[in-house]
Amino acid sequence: MIPVSSVVTLDDLHTDIALRKGTAHPVGGVSLTVGKGESLGIVGESGCGKTVTALSIMRLLPPGGRVTRGSITLGDTDLATLDEAGMRKIRGNRIGMIFQDPMTSLNPCMTIGDQVSETVLLHREVTRAQARERAAEVLDLVGLPRAKERLDSYPHLLSGGMRQRVVIAMALACEPELLIADEPTTALDATIQKQILELIDGLRGRLGMAVILVTHDLGVIAGYTDRVAVMYAGKIVENSSTRDLFANPRHPYTEALFRALPENVDSDRRLYAIPGLPPDLASPPRGCRFAARCTYATEECRAQEPELTGDGHPFACFHPLGAKEQATPNPHTPLAVAADASVLLEVRNLVRTFPVTSNGVLQRKIGAISAVADVSFTVHTGETFGLVGESGCGKSTIGRLLVAADTPTSGTITFDGVEISGKSNRELRKYRRDFQLMFQDPYASLDPRMRVRSILREPLAIQHRGSAIEQQKAIAKLLDEVGLSGAALDKYPHEFSGGQRQRIGLARALALRPKLIVADEPVSALDVSVQAQILNLMRDLQREHQLTYVFISHDLSVVRYVSTTIGVMYLGKLVEIGPAEHVYTSPAHPYTRGLIDTIPLADPESEQRKDSAGVRGELPSAMNPPSGCRFRTRCPLATEKCAAEEPPMRRFSDQGHQAACHYPLQSPRSSPRSGA
Repeated sequence: MIPVSSVVTLDDLHTDIALRKGTAHPVGGVSLTVGKGESLGIVGESGCGKTVTALSIMRLLPPGGRVTRGSITLGDTDLATLDEAGMRKIRGNRIGMIFQDPMTSLNPCMTIGDQVSETVLLHREVTRAQARERAAEVLDLVGLPRAKERLDSYPHLLSGGMRQRVVIAMALACEPELLIADEPTTALDATIQKQILELIDGLRGRLGMAVILVTHDLGVIAGYTDRVAVMYAGKIVENSSTRDLFANPRHPYTEALFRALPENVDSDRRLYAIPGLPPDLASPPRGCRFAARCTYATEECRAQEPELTGDGHPFACFHPLGAKEQATPNPHTPLAVAADASVLLEVRNLVRTFPVTSNGVLQRKIGAISAVADVSFTVHTGETFGLVGESGCGKSTIGRLLVAADTPTSGTITFDGVEISGKSNRELRKYRRDFQLMFQDPYASLDPRMRVRSILREPLAIQHRGSAIEQQKAIAKLLDEVGLSGAALDKYPHEFSGGQRQRIGLARALALRPKLIVADEPVSALDVSVQAQILNLMRDLQREHQLTYVFISHDLSVVRYVSTTIGVMYLGKLVEIGPAEHVYTSPAHPYTRGLIDTIPLADPESEQRKDSAGVRGELPSAMNPPSGCRFRTRCPLATEKCAAEEPPMRRFSDQGHQAACHYPLQSPRSSPRSGA
C-alpha cells in the first residue's frame, strides 16, 4: 500500500540492457517507496544495480537499456509509460539528479551561471535576467562563496567541492520533489564529502524534498539517511530503517559489508573479504543470487530464490543472522614484525616546487607551486608508513620522489644507506629494483595492448633477471602469490575486474622482489569488499617477504588499519607524525582531529553524537600558501601568532609522536625539535 505522503514508488521494477551477446538484467524486481522529506539510501557493491535503478527513475538508461516491467510512480504519474517529451518536463523540474563526477557533469564550454539558469529557462516562464537571478540565488543557497561573482566562471576554474555545489544547484534550481544523488561524494576528499553531505541533508529539511542517496559507503548511509535498501545482483536483499539495519543486520551480505570495513576491525584482525565475484547478470543463478559467496548457504538457497518478506524490516534470506552470528569477530592475523630496527628510508628537508610559466612565447616564470615543503621522516625495515591528507597536499608527489620518478628541488632521500636523490638515471637503474610504485588506478597503469604475461615479465627482462624459462617460473609464482590463476597470463587488462587488476599491479611491483613498495591510493577506487581482499593480501605478502610499505591515502581509517606509523600532510607540510594508534586516538594537531571527525562512521548513533564540524573551507592555493602555519586559514584555534611564525615540530610522546602547532590539542613533552 502506498503511503499518503509518498513522493515516488517503484513497484516490481525490471530493467534490461541489450548487449552484443545476450541481455543483462541489472534491476530484477525492485520495489521501493520514498516519502516527502525522507532520505532513502541504496547501498551495495559496484554492479549491484543501484545506479541503474536511479537512472531508471530518470529514464536516462545507457544505449540498449529499457524498463521492461513494473511501474515508477511520481505523484500520480507513471514515469515508465511516459514518452521522451513527457520525461523532459519531469527531469530537472520535478526530479533533480546529482551525478558522481562533477567535472564530467558540467559543460566546460559554458559558464556556471548559464548552466544553472538553463534549467530554469527550460521549466519556468521567466526572462534570461530572472533566470540568472535565480541561478545566483540557488548558488548562494548551496554555499558557493561569492556566488554572484562566480556566475561567469567556467567549471575548470573551480575546485572539486565547488563544482559539486554547482551540480547540486542545477538539480535544485526548480525545487524538485525528488533529489537523486548518485555517489555524490565518491570523487571528493573526506573533508569536502562531509560538507556536501551536510548541505544535501540540510536542504532536504529546508525544502521538504525526498532524497535517494546511492552509495557504496556504509558510513555515508549511517549519518545521512532515514531508511536503507541493500542491493545485491539487481535485487533488494534487505530493507529497513537505518538504525535498525545497523543494529540488527539480518542478511549475510549486509553483515559481510560491515565486517569488511577497516574502522570496524582492530589492526590485529583480518578484514572479512567476501569470497568470489557477483554473478553475471546476463545469466543470473536460479536460487539466491548470493548463495555462491555465502558461508551459510544450503541446497535450499541454491535451488529456490528467497522472497523479501517481513514487516518493518524485510529481508530475503532462508537463514537470517541472529545475535550469535553478528557477534562473531573477524579472525586474528599475525602482524608483520620488522626483522631489525634498521632505517631503510630516510627523508630530510625534502622540497619540491614546480615553476608556473606564462602562456606567451617566452614562457616567463610567473610563480611556483610549493608541492612539498621541508618534509622529513624515516621508515624502518618491515614497517608500513602511512601518509595521509587531502588531495593537493603533496602525498603523491612525495611518492614519486621516493621511487626516483621525480627529482627534488632540494633535500635528500637516502635508501638503504645510499643517497638516491642526486643520482642520474643510469646510476639509479641498479637501485630501482629495490623500490617499486603501486598505482592508484589499476586500469590506467596497465598497458591495454599487453597480456598479463608480458606485463609481469617486462621488469624482469629490463633488469636481466634470469633466463626466459626462469622468468616464466617467476611469473607463475607471482600470480599464485596474489591469488590469480595461471589462466590470467594470456588475458588483457580489460578482461579483469578492478580488484583483479590491482592484484596484477601488486604482482608487477613484487616481480623484482623489492625492499620497498610505495602504494599510492591502492584501494581508493575499489568497493569495500574488494578493498578488504587487497589489504589482506598486502599484509600477507609483507609478512612473507619482509616488505616495507609507504601507504598513501586520503582515508585515515584505512591508513590506521594498515600502518605502524602515520604522517599527516597539509599543503606540502608534514604537520603530524607518530605511531598509528597515537595519531588516530589522541591527535595533537587540529587538522588531524578535523580529518578524523570527517570520517563517516558506520554507526548512526556515533554519527549523530559528533559535535565537531571537521575541517571546513577549501584548501588554499599551493602557488600562494598562507604565511606562518599553512593551516591557519581553516583552523578554529588560529591567532596572529600562527600568521607570523611557522610552528616547529614538537614531541608529544616518547614513541615518536610529533606535531607542528602553536596551539596543540595536548601538552608537548619537551622543547621543539627541528626534524621528524
